Amino acid sequence: MTTASIHIHKNKKAVTNRLARIEGHIHAVKKMIEDDRDCPEVLIQIAAVRKALDNCAKIILKDHLEHCILHAVRNGRDAKALSDLEIAIDRYLR
Repeated sequence: MTTASIHIHKNKKAVTNRLARIEGHIHAVKKMIEDDRDCPEVLIQIAAVRKALDNCAKIILKDHLEHCILHAVRNGRDAKALSDLEIAIDRYLR
């Protein structure tokens, strides 16, 4: 999804900090596999990573709704913006 306008993420620092923690968590899960940890332990950690990614997505979605969609509506591009959002949500939920 591309837009003609420059986008500044309102919550960039919060999202990048969360992603850095998730990245560390992914490395820990990889180490668990390398160390032959029990499958249930690994699955629990993978579930935690998925939840953390979902929480990042919520922040980005909220930012998109509050900034991008409102901006598009004010500039007469609401149909395109909503179509792009629908595609993104569909892909995210697959």
